[in-house]
Amino acid sequence: MSVQEYLDKHMLSRKLEDAVNAAVRAKTPDPVLFISNHMKKSVQSVITKVKARQILDSRGIPTVEVDLHTNKGVFRASVPSGDSSGMYEAVELRDGDKGVYLGNGVAKAVKNINDKISEALVGMDPTLQSQIDQAMIDLDKTEKKGELGANAILAVSIAACKAGAAEKEVPLYRHIADLYGKVSPMLPVPAFTVISGGKHAGNNLAIQEIMILPTGANRFVEALQMGTETYHHLKAVITEKYGTHDCNVGESGGFAPNVSSFREALDLVKEAIRRAGYTDKIQIALDVAATNFCIGTRYDLDFKSPQKSGQNFLSAEDMVELYRELCNDFPIVSIEDPFDKEDWEHIKRFSSTGICQVVGDDLLMSNAKRIDRAILEYACNALLLKINQVGTVTEVIEVVKQAKEAHWGVVTSHRCGETIDSFIADLSVGLSVGQIKAGAPCRGERLEKYIQLLRIEEELGDQAVYCGVDWKQ
Repeated sequence: MSVQEYLDKHMLSRKLEDAVNAAVRAKTPDPVLFISNHMKKSVQSVITKVKARQILDSRGIPTVEVDLHTNKGVFRASVPSGDSSGMYEAVELRDGDKGVYLGNGVAKAVKNINDKISEALVGMDPTLQSQIDQAMIDLDKTEKKGELGANAILAVSIAACKAGAAEKEVPLYRHIADLYGKVSPMLPVPAFTVISGGKHAGNNLAIQEIMILPTGANRFVEALQMGTETYHHLKAVITEKYGTHDCNVGESGGFAPNVSSFREALDLVKEAIRRAGYTDKIQIALDVAATNFCIGTRYDLDFKSPQKSGQNFLSAEDMVELYRELCNDFPIVSIEDPFDKEDWEHIKRFSSTGICQVVGDDLLMSNAKRIDRAILEYACNALLLKINQVGTVTEVIEVVKQAKEAHWGVVTSHRCGETIDSFIADLSVGLSVGQIKAGAPCRGERLEKYIQLLRIEEELGDQAVYCGVDWKQ
């Protein structure tokens, strides 16, 4: 084949002429680079390969990382994992071989990506997120993604989303906003974990997390400063009262002083907020995770203290009264999972009081059917969104739409087993979610989410809007 025949076959003469004309119009100082980039843009992006590997999350437990290749680049994503999984959420595929990573390996999920998912997606346009996600759902053929593994499917879905944004030459959060059908990105209010308890820390505190929300900040950068300063003041408060040995941190970076009383822990946080000078600008949220200490119909507040366990039981009615008192005495504006995940009666009763935002985590498990029930029964008024409980970006967007149509708040959440992937930061902005829960303002895998939000705010410039007092949206 002659050079001219080759040019004619691939219509290169016309494409080159168009590129040269564009370079002339742009008056570019580097025509070769300009023409090269122009030609690259004229080629449609397609997925050429998907390669997965087993990595470790922040707890040293295996998880999945994916490199999705297109003819224009490589896009990486990794997925988090939780402390436990519920029967209503997408299935995280583990190997189960106790001789390797104590049964927590994800070699099967990795193999499913490399052998099955990659083959199914090669040739697809990465901008067509819903088609990519549906192709994986069809390949899996199970309701909860148990065949391929939700950890395998989600990692590929996120990587494809990043590739789609790159093909459109827009930031990831803009691409997500387009997928959602909304064009007004907003910066969420961060819910910083400052005290850890429950299953996330080795102290005697029953509740899982105490968080602070800088709702009085004007910008995200200011919110981060307020949260970080309060966090360091809290360290000083704990040191003064209990000594430096009580400044150890839990899995999400919150301090884990050896307190057992809700009120004692909240007093520490309230004092730290006062010392930081943000009494009127920072509010408090609780993640009670009450399922962890519910025994029958009662709640054992000393479940972590073997010598005391069984001596401090509260009924559900007692818990309602406790929450009333705490919300009256402290600036608590949000309580997550205040009752057992199947105690619909009391969570409905508590929500009806209107005392604070009531967030469903274990209650909902980001499951569309559970959310539907909660909406119909007025069981709560906010969704804790954990993307690995859902399994694909497309389904995550649908779940957020479902919550927002009910006028709920949405809290995008990290998991206790995190990676350095900052996808949930872009997701929160793109979906205009009012709150993000990503742990303490320390530890790299937590900070990466907050730092990405800083970058986004900087990029948006004067167009950046921080939710602030509108955090419930």
